[in-house]
Amino acid sequence: QMWEEAIALGKELAEQYENEMFDYEQLSELLRKQAQFYENIVKVIRPKPDYFAVGYYGQGFPTFIRNKVFIYRGKEYERREDFEARLLTQFPNAEKMKTTSPPGDDIKNSSGQYIQCFTVKPKLDLPSKFHRPVSEQIVSFYRVNEVQRFEYSRPVRKGEKNPDNEFANMWIERTIYVTAYKLPGILRWFEVKSVFMVEISPLENAIETMQLTNDKINNMVQQHLNDPNLPINPLSMLLNGIVDPAVMGGFTNYEKAFFTEKYMHEHPEDHDKIEKLKDLIAWQIPFLAEGIRIHGEKVTEALRPFHERMEACFRQLKDKVEKQYGVRAVLSSLDDRRGSRPRSMVRSFTMPSSSRPLSVASVSSISSDSTPSRPGSDGFVLEPLLPKKMHSRSQDKLDKDDLDKDKKEKKKEKRNSKHQEIFDKEFKSTDISLQQTEAVILSETISPLRPQRPKSQVINVISSERRFSVSPSPPSSQVTPPPITPRTKLSFSIQSNLELNGMSSSDIPDIPPPLPLKGSMADYGNLMESQDLISPTTSPPAHQRVSP
Repeated sequence: QMWEEAIALGKELAEQYENEMFDYEQLSELLRKQAQFYENIVKVIRPKPDYFAVGYYGQGFPTFIRNKVFIYRGKEYERREDFEARLLTQFPNAEKMKTTSPPGDDIKNSSGQYIQCFTVKPKLDLPSKFHRPVSEQIVSFYRVNEVQRFEYSRPVRKGEKNPDNEFANMWIERTIYVTAYKLPGILRWFEVKSVFMVEISPLENAIETMQLTNDKINNMVQQHLNDPNLPINPLSMLLNGIVDPAVMGGFTNYEKAFFTEKYMHEHPEDHDKIEKLKDLIAWQIPFLAEGIRIHGEKVTEALRPFHERMEACFRQLKDKVEKQYGVRAVLSSLDDRRGSRPRSMVRSFTMPSSSRPLSVASVSSISSDSTPSRPGSDGFVLEPLLPKKMHSRSQDKLDKDDLDKDKKEKKKEKRNSKHQEIFDKEFKSTDISLQQTEAVILSETISPLRPQRPKSQVINVISSERRFSVSPSPPSSQVTPPPITPRTKLSFSIQSNLELNGMSSSDIPDIPPPLPLKGSMADYGNLMESQDLISPTTSPPAHQRVSP
């Protein structure tokens, strides 16, 4: 469950996959694993193993452990008694020492085996990247991992014993052990390379205890904010032990020991430390208030009387502390620990629609509510393209096609430029009015230049003595092709449409004739009337009539 180490190795491997091997499939799988690791760090609660200091004293041990101290990392949920039993199985003849103080030379030089074992506390050493407060779920890993310094505290009484208050003369003798390497490493135990000892005064011990208590309340409140499904019992015991003075006495013992005129007169150098202790006591109130609020939301009906009593005790405590040490308020730290999204990110996702530019597709979709936006529908009113006037020309007038073609090209370019100008003018303006003309302009530009042919107008193939017509004609014996729908490409059959080239069936050459010259931009479906294109009175042979 050391996902932090797995992420560090995964980043090295991702660099190889991305920039050296170009194996994107393996890279994607690795990144998915890393994402799961990050999620586990935040959501999964990992057990914290204990660390034990073990000293092997006496000449009966092998030389590599003789008269040396080692720091062991215990297994998950392993108690000291279980660890000692497991340790003594390796040395069945060894004797367990009863004290935690360093042994004398008589024990070190004896021929027997003496084992000293006690629990030590790892000292947090945060990496440099954590330069600002972070979640406790992230920091908790480094409290028991990547640690190299361990401490053991032993209470020592100096001076006369005070039966009313034991905190006044209780000093702390703290021993610091530094191992050769960080734990855990390639082994679960490393040798201690240096040992030194410091003494903690009673006032300093009180400050340290209050700081640890506040951190414990704050961390448990944060855990319940992040995971509402956590059990309420640990929170109940923690709050009740601090709020109810009948249980532990609270910080009243510190007030009796250090906030007296006698102590201030005897220790004037501790004035700043006393003010710091008062500040920590004042800061405990907002943390307790948040914890009791969460407890009230999650408490069951069976524990409701217990919660009400705890609230009553807290109100008395709050009035007393705020009157003596001032009021402290947690403004936004608890809200930040909820994991809320930064405001800049919220702004980027909730930008109003009026400030976002509308795309062409948006204008078309909005206009579809009131006006059809499909090309060829009945909603187009803006400057429709008029049908071309029916005209005729004979075979000998083909020399005028070039002139007519040039005129029509100029007319179409003029019309297209006019539409483009209107389109640019409308869409470059900042105020986009939601009218049907915008959709018409958009669709007019991308739609074909030829208007949609009415369904009633079909091309009928009639006998050779009749002309081609776009108007409806009575049914004849000839095979009538189906109506030509818009937006489809027309294919021409040379076998049945010989009249297109102005020749009869008797004039069919051995090779197919060339395609007729295209006189305009319109397709071949818009054939015009012409008396000169009428073929002779002979109808095509029966074997050449084919169905379309």
